[in-house]
Amino acid sequence: MAALRNILIVEDEPLIAMMLEDFLDMLDRKVAGTAETVNEALEHVSGGAIDAAILDVHLRGGERSWPVADALAEAGIPFVLATGGSGDTIVPEHRGRPVLAKPFTMDGVEAALGELE
Repeated sequence: MAALRNILIVEDEPLIAMMLEDFLDMLDRKVAGTAETVNEALEHVSGGAIDAAILDVHLRGGERSWPVADALAEAGIPFVLATGGSGDTIVPEHRGRPVLAKPFTMDGVEAALGELE
């Protein structure tokens, strides 16, 4: 499989999203878009041009990113689940997905994306 270059970031904390953007740039990846909410993320998914995604599991206001995960899975787009919680916070349908543990490091992001390729 060719390298996954265009990565969607779903993260509700702007500073963390910017850090992920910097990490992706250093890893020679491109940011396909950023989204702070499920609705914004679903718009990006339906718009195409995404090779993979990094999804924060818990978003602001109690929102969970499961509808985005479902849409990505249905479209055949691989993704990483980002969480500071334990594995039991991940719904059964997506427990087999790579997990990126918080706090993020560039090595962690690189390894998680590598699991998708």
